[in-house]
Amino acid sequence: MQDNLEKPVLNALNENYSRERSFSFMENIYLPEIFKALWYTLKQMFSPKFTMQYPEEKWEPPAIFRGRPVLVEDEGQERCVACGLCARACPPLAISMQANEDSDDPKERYPDFFEINMLRCIYCGYCEEVCPEEAIVMSKDYDIVFESREEAIYDKERLLVPKEDLKERLDYLKNYRNQQFGQFWDFQEENNIHSVRDRDRDWNTGLSLVDMLEQQKKNDAEEATSTWS
Repeated sequence: MQDNLEKPVLNALNENYSRERSFSFMENIYLPEIFKALWYTLKQMFSPKFTMQYPEEKWEPPAIFRGRPVLVEDEGQERCVACGLCARACPPLAISMQANEDSDDPKERYPDFFEINMLRCIYCGYCEEVCPEEAIVMSKDYDIVFESREEAIYDKERLLVPKEDLKERLDYLKNYRNQQFGQFWDFQEENNIHSVRDRDRDWNTGLSLVDMLEQQKKNDAEEATSTWS
């Protein structure tokens, strides 16, 4: 019989088989460990209960909790200006909207319709992160039940929540962003007005393409006030 086919004398798990721990008789029969597990289970049976009896008892989430996304209603109107950043940043494409314009509204733009498919929503909070107006935030609502797929699509009326009811979340966002930006973030509600008329009252929107080209030629013909070194 060849030497390389002989059965090894020691069936060690590794080369340092001399360092392997040998079990005692009681450890080999496993009874002590079984009794320890049974004793631990018996103690837990008589320990204080921490289970919340849902739905009679409901958990009150903290401000950091990311629940159902909602739209902020400010003085009877939505803050949303239908910029579309939340829909573009949404990973599962759960948000859809259509912008509209109103000359009498200081914001000029508003969402004609705004829908979130709650079956797609993964509660990541990206929509809240990218919104420049704090118009969509994560609420504390986690108890959501649907009886059909149609009921899972929340329209603008179902998404609007007064800002007074979202005060804790809005205050948390302010502190959270201040830690990120070094006390730089200070959202002002009046910044929600995005009228171009308020940005530059001398901006002439009536220039044609020919007029703009002529103006560009005139600017290029003028001598520069400074040179780059």
